[in-house]
Order: sequence, then C-alpha cells, then structure tokens
Amino acid sequence: MFNWLFFLRQKYNFKTFKRRRLLTFARLTAYFSFTIMTMQRFCLALDLKPDPLLIAAYDQYHQAVWPEILASIRDAGIERLEIYRLNNRLFMVLEANDSFSWEQKAAADASNPRVQEWETLMWQYQQAIPGAKPGEKWMLMERIFYLV
Repeated sequence: MFNWLFFLRQKYNFKTFKRRRLLTFARLTAYFSFTIMTMQRFCLALDLKPDPLLIAAYDQYHQAVWPEILASIRDAGIERLEIYRLNNRLFMVLEANDSFSWEQKAAADASNPRVQEWETLMWQYQQAIPGAKPGEKWMLMERIFYLV
C-alpha cells in the first residue's frame, strides 16, 4: 500500500508539508461550512406485545420498510434513525437536521395514507409503554447523563 504522507514528507520539507496540510484543511472547512447543519438527537421508547411470533413479524417488517415510509422519514428532515430491541422493549435513536419539527412530521404523517396504513399495521404489534396517555405510541425519553 502506497503511503502518501511518507511521499509528501519526502518531497517537501516538514514545515512546507505541515503548512500545506493546514491550508488544505482550512480550504475544505471554508468550502463545506455553508452545508454543515447541527443535528438534533431524540431517543424514544415503545413496547411490543410480549408474543414471540408478533415480535418476529415486527422484526421482519423492519428488514424491508416500505419505500414511502422511508421517504416520509427523510422528507421530515430525519437524517438517521435506528431502532433497537430488548425482548419486547423498543428504543429509537433519531437524528434530525434543524428543519425537523415534531408538529410538521405529525401533520405530514396524518395526511399521508401510506404512512397511516403502516402505522395501523405496526400498532397490531405494538403496545403503549407504561405511563403513556391514550393514543401515545413512541414516548420521548429524557437524557439524564452525558459523558463529554
């Protein structure tokens, strides 16, 4: 494997190499700075019905999520979404850009028949987490610790 750093250090003296590397980094930072958005992270929890067959079916649906659902997620400004499961407890990590709004996402989902079809289907496998109000599904979790 060719080592570019070794080659550049041999071709230029170390000070020149270091200066060029810093200038390149500065140019790249300036070029991409207008596209950098801060991300919001949310963690949510939900339970599945404690039936191994239903849990397996739920997992299977999430191996091939409908394209319209993926599009609605991305269109809302959600950049990353992960769902983890421990027995029948689900944990979702959602990262969204600055344009994301829970209210806008809810309104878009309510007007999208395919999303409503998916939500109705998924509710056959899901159950409200203890403490949820009637009609609430995924519950937003509060961060209580952060290691910097």
